[in-house]
Amino acid sequence: MLFDTHVHLNADQFMEDRDEVIQRALDTGVEHMVVVGFDRKTIPLAIEIAEQYDFIYAAVGWHPVDAIDMTDEDLKWIEELCRHPKVVAIGEMGLDYHWDKSPHDVQKEVFRKQIQLAKKVNMPIIIHNREATEDIVHILKEENAQECGGIMHCYNDVVDHAKECLDLGFYISLGGPVTFKNATDPKIVAEEVPLDRLLIETDCPFLAPHPNRGKRNEPAYVKLVAEKIAELKGISLDEVARYTTENAKKVFSIK
Repeated sequence: MLFDTHVHLNADQFMEDRDEVIQRALDTGVEHMVVVGFDRKTIPLAIEIAEQYDFIYAAVGWHPVDAIDMTDEDLKWIEELCRHPKVVAIGEMGLDYHWDKSPHDVQKEVFRKQIQLAKKVNMPIIIHNREATEDIVHILKEENAQECGGIMHCYNDVVDHAKECLDLGFYISLGGPVTFKNATDPKIVAEEVPLDRLLIETDCPFLAPHPNRGKRNEPAYVKLVAEKIAELKGISLDEVARYTTENAKKVFSIK
């Protein structure tokens, strides 16, 4: 059974056929999913979906691209939602230097506040990183983020930085890019990161794995990610599925 640790079933792309998408995931062997909410629109819907399905959970946080929009009231709201029985993580949070909506200093402040909140409520965090790895690792170390732990979501950087994150107790989650023919770094990470520290995800509707690249991604495609990791490691799909599911249940405290 497979565990897709990062889905956006709360995205507009799934408004017309969400139930069918979820059924296809179940038919493919996806046992659990975590729907990630990251702003005022997507957070309530993430929780609503999690409440509808026993096997779906929610994460709540504030995306770095929209950091400039986050208020103290939003942070208090996220803290309150952490008491919900289906909320298993805070995120996605982090830094995104690709888009320029939120200044870097604002992103860093919002990132730090969410790490501090996660330590306060004893929740793991889900890290969004785009072109900001060194600053993210620096902040994780300064804020003692190993106290809460969490996930490097859709990791797409060099293995040396992955090892720094492993040293902080974080899990490395791989998505569609590990299947892309021109993506070298995720393949090296898949080969070198120990099985007991790997997770799998789709980040759907984004980053569909080969051979569906460019199309709408969905949780059923997480099997393609697992198959590629199995190929790279020279092990069975069952072994990848077993380890990554156990890892996900451990980091999210799902029994």
